[in-house]
Amino acid sequence: MDANKKYTWHKIAASIEEINFSANGLAEIAAGNKTICIALHQNELFACTQKCPHAGGIMAGGHIDATGNIVCPLHRYKYSLSNGRNTSGEGYFLKTFPVEMRQEGIFVGLEKNNLFGLLK
Repeated sequence: MDANKKYTWHKIAASIEEINFSANGLAEIAAGNKTICIALHQNELFACTQKCPHAGGIMAGGHIDATGNIVCPLHRYKYSLSNGRNTSGEGYFLKTFPVEMRQEGIFVGLEKNNLFGLLK
């Protein structure tokens, strides 16, 4: 998580059991005014944008590979769950969001809107 960025935290669930993960370990969930993809891999939660930056494939329809990358269902582009970097070589970047498990539940941090980074 970038210490310089400001986040608005959105509660997405009271617990992991409340999230309706498919067999592929992925789910779509609302966070604020966005629909995002939540991934459960090795008992750790990750969050990223709903659609692949390449052709708009719905990431929750993909899968997580053996090395922990999320794989788009359309063209099999792979992205790191931890930082969004494209690991299959095409050069795209998948937006990721910080996830915090707190006593009150599970929260996802969305960057505060600040007019293209000009206002802090």
